[in-house]
Amino acid sequence: MVRRVAIIGAGVGGLASIKCCLDEGLEPTCFERSEDIGGLWRYTDSTDGGRVTVYRSVITNTSKEMSCFSDFPFPEDFPNYLPHSLLLEYFRMYAQHFDLLRYIHFKTTAVSVRKRPDFAASGQWEVITETDGVQESHVFDAVMVCTGHYQEPYLPLASFPGIETRFKGRYLHSQEYKDAEAFRGKRVLVVGIGNTGGDLSVELSRVAAKVFLSARSSTWLFSRVSDRGFPLDMVNTTRFKHFLDWLLPSTLMKWIKFRKFNSWFNHANYGLASTKSSYFKIIVNEELPFCLLSGAVVLKPSVKEFTESSAVFEDGTTEENIDVVLFATGYTSPFPFLEESVRSLFDNNRCLYKCIFPPQLEKPTLAIIGLVQLTGSVMVGSEMQARWVTGIFAGWNKLPPASRMMADVSKTKPPVKRNPSERENLKINFISYTDEIASCAGVKPSVLRLLLTDPRLALAIFFGPCTPYQYRLVGRGRWSGAREAILTQWQRTLKPLRTRVVDDSSDSSSGWCWRCLLALPAALMVGFLFSKYPRMGWSSQAGSQL
Repeated sequence: MVRRVAIIGAGVGGLASIKCCLDEGLEPTCFERSEDIGGLWRYTDSTDGGRVTVYRSVITNTSKEMSCFSDFPFPEDFPNYLPHSLLLEYFRMYAQHFDLLRYIHFKTTAVSVRKRPDFAASGQWEVITETDGVQESHVFDAVMVCTGHYQEPYLPLASFPGIETRFKGRYLHSQEYKDAEAFRGKRVLVVGIGNTGGDLSVELSRVAAKVFLSARSSTWLFSRVSDRGFPLDMVNTTRFKHFLDWLLPSTLMKWIKFRKFNSWFNHANYGLASTKSSYFKIIVNEELPFCLLSGAVVLKPSVKEFTESSAVFEDGTTEENIDVVLFATGYTSPFPFLEESVRSLFDNNRCLYKCIFPPQLEKPTLAIIGLVQLTGSVMVGSEMQARWVTGIFAGWNKLPPASRMMADVSKTKPPVKRNPSERENLKINFISYTDEIASCAGVKPSVLRLLLTDPRLALAIFFGPCTPYQYRLVGRGRWSGAREAILTQWQRTLKPLRTRVVDDSSDSSSGWCWRCLLALPAALMVGFLFSKYPRMGWSSQAGSQL
């Protein structure tokens, strides 16, 4: 029986895992190699020790209501999109509220995680840690790895001939980037157009002499500010839109999505994306279109090779006098502390059952938390994973036989191995994934049942944003404040904007009531269809978030 659980990493996943262990009566011990909580989100100026952190100016891409722990809303006066300092403050509030810090061993590195000799019978692990140069051995009944997917920079220099042998300028990975000052007056080439590449191109354009952005795939841009000024994810990530995606033909949905993509600006005119593209990614960036429109950033195709001072691109064009090449090419997750026999069982999250469990293990006592790419907040997904995993460890939930888990992995695994810079295209639909894990954990809400018992809440759940509080309405870990949190989520969204009140006499409450009444029959039908024909959606396109 699982009792003692080792948790590696005190970032988002680690904090959620400690709390979930305590909720299930387990005994967690968390090992954090740095001196504080927060993981990736604890910004430092230093890059020593290889620790990956966000850059100084980063702002979250998911809003506070869609990113919070499911039983601990953000303070209502916090802005909807957060700088790293406020997000870290929230983590501290969470850790203090649930008294989590006492379970964390800081400045302690997990050196080795190995199966015990009797693992086939006991499922136990030997964990060797190091603190101040002194190693110590521990035995645990289970291990939760919460180091995430931003572990080691992916720097594919072999794919860029001449960068190491001929190029005389400086090149670096975005992990080393902290702010733009060091690039003042330089001609900079940014390689990679993910969220990081887009952000850094915009920031660098304010101080650099010129910024070039190299992209090899179609990329659609979205603004965090969506319809009527509300946060993008609160408008788009709804069960109603998810149902339409399930119901309507894929060709029609693709046409609708591309029209939505181009409603802001025509991406083909900017060289970003074409509606004919089968492979594409989505990034969130309000400023990049203007930087392209004003010439502050120049979009280029893939780099073919480098000379001493220039970059030659696949279309035959050349940009001279390049001073710095900044690679925003993603990260890998090698898990160096895991023994090779375990590490070889998975090379990415799609080799894991539900992106969590290595299915080949004799005992399911190793869980990888947070190694998942979602179209929504990974924070929410990590917490849901931790709730299900600790329920399994405590004996409340069960895993299927290994053969069924292997079949599920084979079904969802992509046919071609991709490099980390292409992870955007392997994102999983946020609602599909969290709903499936919630179903496994017995905490998924039933819209149909709520329509019969609490129609107001049911309509808010179905037509409103799929906020994390929905997964605290039923089952183990039920939170008495979940209903109120859902019904007041829009108030918390608007609260930080009410710093100057203007007179707006329009009253939309009656219109909302009429819309709810008209929507009731449709919602009843939807609830019936979902209960009759459930379907798990592993999205092969990042665009499925719309």
